[in-house]
Amino acid sequence: MTGESAGLVNVDGSEIYWEASGNPAGVPVLYLHGGPGVGLGPRYKTRHDASKFWTIGLDQRGCGRSKPAVQDDLPSLPANTTQALIEDIEAVRRHLGIAKWIVTGGSWGSTLALAYALQHRDRVHGLALMAVGTTSRKEVEWITEGVGRIFPEAWAEFAKSARCRPGERVVDAYARRLAGTDRDDAETAALAWDRWESTHVSLDPLWQPGPMFDDDRERMTMAILVTHYWSRDAFLPEGQTIMERIHQLNGVPGYLIHGRKDVSGPVITPWMLHQRWDGSRLTVIENEGHGGPQCWAALVGAVEEIADGLSRVDGREA
Repeated sequence: MTGESAGLVNVDGSEIYWEASGNPAGVPVLYLHGGPGVGLGPRYKTRHDASKFWTIGLDQRGCGRSKPAVQDDLPSLPANTTQALIEDIEAVRRHLGIAKWIVTGGSWGSTLALAYALQHRDRVHGLALMAVGTTSRKEVEWITEGVGRIFPEAWAEFAKSARCRPGERVVDAYARRLAGTDRDDAETAALAWDRWESTHVSLDPLWQPGPMFDDDRERMTMAILVTHYWSRDAFLPEGQTIMERIHQLNGVPGYLIHGRKDVSGPVITPWMLHQRWDGSRLTVIENEGHGGPQCWAALVGAVEEIADGLSRVDGREA
């Protein structure tokens, strides 16, 4: 029997929105959206066989239908960390009575999935990830500065619009302004950030540059959260980075799917993860960039393979 359900889970005063579709008796599959701050879209729910899988998604803290929205509660922003998101995921898992699940995600969702699995390996059947990144300082510096070598015109405007203070990185300047008390200036910064993101990021290989968000609130939400995380190394400091710890997932099935033409996140990152992670598989889609239909098809296939390897399909707690 298949169906849909949704709700809110209270975690330390934040209400985390979750939704589930498919077969509640099937293999649980968690989807982690990108950004940070993009929120759930509708299409992820249709990717997996609804008779075989129970697909769960959540709007990460501060965005989507989770409450409060980050721009409505800026004093709480320092508490919005990768560690807090991991606790939110665990709260949803416990609420739904799930013992273990397959964890999926793309872009930032792949970072969060890896961080979650490293902390809760015993709750993960396997991982299926695409547009793979770890949100390391090097990756952030590439996407906010290095990519300017490919898009120099757009980057020059992006850097100028940052209004950096002496010694401040571009991403730090945007993070400061977006979380500041001058909300008119924050809106200006959000528009500039959106223009830069739209220059190099897309999940559609046929996509043309243009505004990523038509909705002002959605644009502000993502701009605040993405710069908050990127300017702080995703709260995964040196010594605790995903790349340094990935060997701890040896033996856990991991499927790393990446587009060769991904400008914002070069394939070197999933390749390096694969070299350090026994039990991982790397699939490079030659003609796609930051995701795309072939990447999604490979992710769906990876979920099927992980499920086929399970000794039983009921991953829920009694």
